[in-house]
Amino acid sequence: MNFDTAYNFSGLIIGVVTFLIIGLFHPIVIKAEYYFGTRCWWVFLVAGLVALAGSLLAGHVLVSTALGVFGFSALWGIGELFDQKKRVEKGWFPANPKRTKNNK
Repeated sequence: MNFDTAYNFSGLIIGVVTFLIIGLFHPIVIKAEYYFGTRCWWVFLVAGLVALAGSLLAGHVLVSTALGVFGFSALWGIGELFDQKKRVEKGWFPANPKRTKNNK
């Protein structure tokens, strides 16, 4: 019995990929709100739906899981984008001085 067949690394790989994807979306949401405001919410929607469709079509369980996590993280990012706008309005995060009030 060799090392590859003695242990099932799928759970660990899925855990690491999930951790990285969720961790990646935190700064993406912050930067997206800073540079584009909430008007870029549809990019998160399209990315999420495309990733979820890809998850349904993927032939490998790890790829399908990663796409599913990415898709749902993107959809969750829509709500976080609007929450980030509220955090900026409260002064918890810096506002982009180059964006006008009407361009949010």
